[in-house]
Amino acid sequence: MTMNPSVPAPMDIDYTKSDVSNQALHKFSINVLQLLKSAQMQHGLRHGDYTRYRRYCTARLRRLYKSLKITHGRGKYTRRAITESTVTEVRFLHVLLYTAERAWSHAMEKRQLPDGPNAKQRIYLIGRLRKAVKWATLFSQLCSIKGDSRTSLEAEAYASYMKGNLLFEQDKNWDIALMNFKSARAVYEELGKYGDLENQVICRERVEELEPSIRYCLHKIGESNLPTSELLHIGEMEGPALDLFKAKLEAVMAEARSQQAASLTELSWLGHRFPITNAKTRVSILKAQDLEKDLNVPSANLMPEEKKLIMFDKLFAAYHDARSCIRNDLVSAGTAENVKDDLNGLDKAVSALLGQRTIERNQLLVSMAKSKLNKRRDEKNERVTKPEELVRLYDLLLQNTADLSDLVSSGRDRKPEEVSFMEECTVKSMVFRAERCFYLAHSYGLAGKRAEAYALYCHARSLAEQALKQCYSLNKSDQTLVQELKTLCDECRSNSCIEHATGIIEELKVPENLSKKISAVSLHPTDKKSKKLLDKLDVYESTAGDSSLKLVPQIEAFPPPFVAVPRNPIFLDLAFNCIDFPSLESRMKKEKKGFLRSFWG
Repeated sequence: MTMNPSVPAPMDIDYTKSDVSNQALHKFSINVLQLLKSAQMQHGLRHGDYTRYRRYCTARLRRLYKSLKITHGRGKYTRRAITESTVTEVRFLHVLLYTAERAWSHAMEKRQLPDGPNAKQRIYLIGRLRKAVKWATLFSQLCSIKGDSRTSLEAEAYASYMKGNLLFEQDKNWDIALMNFKSARAVYEELGKYGDLENQVICRERVEELEPSIRYCLHKIGESNLPTSELLHIGEMEGPALDLFKAKLEAVMAEARSQQAASLTELSWLGHRFPITNAKTRVSILKAQDLEKDLNVPSANLMPEEKKLIMFDKLFAAYHDARSCIRNDLVSAGTAENVKDDLNGLDKAVSALLGQRTIERNQLLVSMAKSKLNKRRDEKNERVTKPEELVRLYDLLLQNTADLSDLVSSGRDRKPEEVSFMEECTVKSMVFRAERCFYLAHSYGLAGKRAEAYALYCHARSLAEQALKQCYSLNKSDQTLVQELKTLCDECRSNSCIEHATGIIEELKVPENLSKKISAVSLHPTDKKSKKLLDKLDVYESTAGDSSLKLVPQIEAFPPPFVAVPRNPIFLDLAFNCIDFPSLESRMKKEKKGFLRSFWG
């Protein structure tokens, strides 16, 4: 077979078989996209773990080498090639496909480093993408010869996608990258019109994943009027095909923030203004402010809660980066007191902003837990929230509020904004205490402890009423918070009445239940291993009123078991037969005889 010089060199293997001409007529079939999608979702890419997926590809290749008896020589490495004549079964095509996937996943693994790839790592990353393009191109060429029409078309789309990824990462030849992405999209759009429902869904998903990359290429070559600030809304979908696009997009936004950082010279917080001199600190604070804007827009209410949590994590990372830069500047400030005061004030402001966002995130977790509190387990077997989990979340909120209040009140000269902020923190603390007490009472009620639940509901109501009074005393009272407190007061009152009534009903039924339990006490043996009531007289344990007992309680074993009883001792007098006792006739009473008695005697 003659090959074009531009075609990558074939893979090296050792394979010798006969009767190749009989199998040349057979066309192999591979559902490439479905095969890769299943492997990626099952082995790490559902959670973006490219290391795990790369290891899976390596293990899969090792199994293929062993089953196909592919060897490269025991001693010196000997080059063998996969060509048209050697592809006698479909697993040879799998070798090329998983080799390309291994190289691509290794490149994506380097792209996901915490601080981003440095210059040396980026050279290695691009080299792995070139390898992926090489094996994908060879896979496409052999599929066009040995595979059926659908397999050949999917392999061509896969190779085009890999070429587009390489050019996308190299930041050059955007028109060629656009052509490759459009070619892959056209193939998947055509394939999505046929086949079963699963195939149509997978093809449609891949088309949607390719769309952001195509729009970004159009933006780079100037054929799109889309501003850079709107590019973030393109990559809101999830999928392995979007990870490279999101990394590139984040780099673009970081560059845009670096250009905007020159205008950010100070940070305003509660009436204070703190200068920002470090460029990295400016970029981190700008990133955090952009994320805060996305969380506070009206459309954020329609955003899924899981996505909000991801945005909060990014926001926390930005603020932590800013604090790290500020701490490094404090170390290098030396003895300059003015610089240290400004940096300490800036660190305090960033820490307070971080504390506020932490409270907002925990409140989001509370709302998510409340939505699952009264639900039953659905078909997905979703875990139901328990009241104890809400109590723990409110403990965290109380701790966050206390830390934030201590941080704000640590200054010497307090401005009116700081005093007002501390009053708001006090009101929030009262609200969190009332909510915590309410759900603690709910947990006691579920445990059957009516008296404790009633007392806690009453205490929660008093705390809610105090918080409501403090809300009215503030100049700017939050109407949403006021309405929530009113609802909480009503719920506390209704639940306390329910617990009171339930407790009275249970108290009235105690004698009846106790008499039923006692009447069930039996003398007949039910379980030889269980202890009897007479054996547990020194233990304070209710047996008659315990509803958890599966067996009928028993007073004592009946009939009682045989017990060995000791007898009185037997005395044997051995000297009695050897003693001669004196005669006692003289002492015996003699009978008197009359006349007639003597006559007859």
